[in-house]
Amino acid sequence: QVRLVESGGGSVQAGGSLRLSCAASGSIFSTMGWYRQAPGKQRELVASITIGISATYADSVKGRFTISRDNANNTVYLQMNSLKPEDTAVYYCNAFLALRSYWGQGTQVTVSS
Repeated sequence: QVRLVESGGGSVQAGGSLRLSCAASGSIFSTMGWYRQAPGKQRELVASITIGISATYADSVKGRFTISRDNANNTVYLQMNSLKPEDTAVYYCNAFLALRSYWGQGTQVTVSS
């Protein structure tokens, strides 16, 4: 059974940093990533990383966020620096394998100005 457990969300002032973690179990996933959804907006891709450690970022977070992956422990991380109020959202871990997509429960990130 696939399970994704997120941790690391919280509240921070603008310019601060947070690190999100997502521990996966039940399979080894070809791609893992983070999405976010702000109130009244659609869920959007923040960053993703393949098992071969090739990363993709949304333009809005390039240069500020870094995604990384520990394949041995089946964990993906999102280091978020220089946070802005517009980064406020629920962040969801995503894992993809064999045409199926799996989601974590979400973790709240709130950035105050």
